Amino acid sequence: MLVFTINRIIQSIIVIFLTSIVIFAGIFAIGNPVDLLMDSRATFEEMEQIKANLGLDKPFWEQYYIFLKSAVKGDFGHSYIYNVPAMQLIFQRLPATLELAFISLILSIFIGIPVGVVAGIYSKNIFSKCVMFISVLGFSLPSFWVGLMLIMVFSVNFGWLPSFGRGETISLFGIEWSIFTLDGLKHIIMPALNLSLFGIAFVIRLSRAGIIEIIHQDYIKFAYAKGLKNSRVMFVYILKNIMIPIVTVLGMEFGLILAFAVVTETVFAWPGIGKLLIDSINLLDRPVVVSYIMMTVFIFLIINLIVDLIYTVLDPRVRIKTND
Repeated sequence: MLVFTINRIIQSIIVIFLTSIVIFAGIFAIGNPVDLLMDSRATFEEMEQIKANLGLDKPFWEQYYIFLKSAVKGDFGHSYIYNVPAMQLIFQRLPATLELAFISLILSIFIGIPVGVVAGIYSKNIFSKCVMFISVLGFSLPSFWVGLMLIMVFSVNFGWLPSFGRGETISLFGIEWSIFTLDGLKHIIMPALNLSLFGIAFVIRLSRAGIIEIIHQDYIKFAYAKGLKNSRVMFVYILKNIMIPIVTVLGMEFGLILAFAVVTETVFAWPGIGKLLIDSINLLDRPVVVSYIMMTVFIFLIINLIVDLIYTVLDPRVRIKTND
């Protein structure tokens, strides 16, 4: 286990290094942020001075070397627009996106698994067919359209839920949280549901397929023949065996939510890191964009490692080979 973890850490460092080159090269090729930062009436000398102050007058490899040397120390540069450290700006917005991601993940688990299990047990029932049809809609409908429909129904027509913003927050451990207030919970319901639809649909289909495959296995029939309770057979023998692909999907979904919650955060004006990314791209705020993507890569690597370790807990047959 220790050797495996060390190998994965080394691989992660290599991936982060190669990714940083690709990201920095892509951002470098997009354009010159000075054109947006400076007034159109600025003189050529003033623009060159700003480039020199920001280090943008240097060639690509020299800029990358300066960035890499600072990044190793935890300094990813200052935002051109807000004039604060890029990571500080991201961490200020991160709690809002984390809240959205956790609530979306919880909805995927507590809606997707039970519905998928019931649909799998009664696979030939009309309920199962309806569930499969609805899950297809969860895959197919664009999230921005679903978000607008949720706003139209629950905010405009019924007036039950607020349509934008994060709502009231409270400070806990120096971080502002909205899920611990009633107003905050009202604000998060629609964006979290909108963001979780794909995950719910995917988990339903995986759960149903796993139940259909496992429920007719000999060891399940033997467990029932021994007189074990239905609850014990379900939780110990069935659910444990269908959870491995589901854990993979949920792990990847959590990472994708953190990285690509842009559409939902834009539709609901949710002040998270996704909206910050869009604003930073529009303004060519290089340090923020690079910091955001680097943080996303790091999160995905951590999630992959956690998922691999959870495999060994769910299935004793899975053994991590230290020589891989």
